Amino acid sequence: MSSKAVLITGANGEIGHGLVARLTEKNPDVRIVAIDVHPLSKTLQEKCHEVIVGDIMDSSLLDRLAAFYDFGTIYHLAAILSTKAEREPVLGHRVNVDGTLGLLELAARQARATGENVKFLFPSSIAAYGLPDVPSKMKAGKVRENEWLDARTMYGINKKYCEDLGRYYNWYYRQIDPQPTTAHVDFRGIRFPGLISAITLPTGGTSDYGPEMMHYAAQGKVYDCFVPESATLPFMVMPDAINALLQLEATPAKHLTQVVYNIGAFSVSAKDFYDVIKKAFPNAEVNFKPDSLRQKIVDSWPADVDDTLAQKEWGWKAEYDFKRSFDEYLIPAVKQRYTK
Repeated sequence: MSSKAVLITGANGEIGHGLVARLTEKNPDVRIVAIDVHPLSKTLQEKCHEVIVGDIMDSSLLDRLAAFYDFGTIYHLAAILSTKAEREPVLGHRVNVDGTLGLLELAARQARATGENVKFLFPSSIAAYGLPDVPSKMKAGKVRENEWLDARTMYGINKKYCEDLGRYYNWYYRQIDPQPTTAHVDFRGIRFPGLISAITLPTGGTSDYGPEMMHYAAQGKVYDCFVPESATLPFMVMPDAINALLQLEATPAKHLTQVVYNIGAFSVSAKDFYDVIKKAFPNAEVNFKPDSLRQKIVDSWPADVDDTLAQKEWGWKAEYDFKRSFDEYLIPAVKQRYTK
């Protein structure tokens, strides 16, 4: 079996791009095994030890990985996101839940075989929450990890259930065995807010109206925003999201009391997005044409989250506030992307 490796599923996604780059920057010798249903770019492939174009639902693929690699850390990023999962709920459940369960079993088998814990980093979502209406949402303010857990979407339900699976594999796995195993799956989840990347394009997620607005403006295209100006959610730029995953992965287990943590950076309305984008792109045209069905989902997610536990237990703090996110990261990169 090879020396310790890092497995990244969904490596071609928004988080995957940044994570592969950061891991190889930190340690050029890291052995990254990357899986995605789509081929990775040549630049990304060159940073990985092995790249597999395949489906995490393929049990024979997982068996091959378990046979050839000893994984110290698994970053399970592969998922069907909120909008697509709502349109195809059976597919969403199959990939988001069954796919996660298969990888947890892979991690558990390796922990038993090696006698060493396998870290399992899982990006959860504010979609795990469900608030009944806008007045309740605004009154709730910063929502804590154990509040308002009444998800309204297939994606949110999937994420919350996978958090519970992680809790089980971490603390209770096969708890009636006469001889408990000495090692286990060290599951660590983060409930991410809406994520904004300057590198990858938004993929139609429910919180993508902000980045979509920016990319349309940079291209001189009219954007019809599917939420009203008042719609408010917490957001974060991708460098902070990658920092959070790496920081949580590096934290000694003895410091952690939870398996899932909120993290936050800034909470803004759709109008806030419009104002800063209009300043950067004066010719931007945005029409607020709320889609009542998609708006209902946004209205059920918190306006902000309480990340006190993450701050206390593993030193979390976002580096980018709203102004710095746009001034130093998003606007310069997006302008450069569309400059001909």
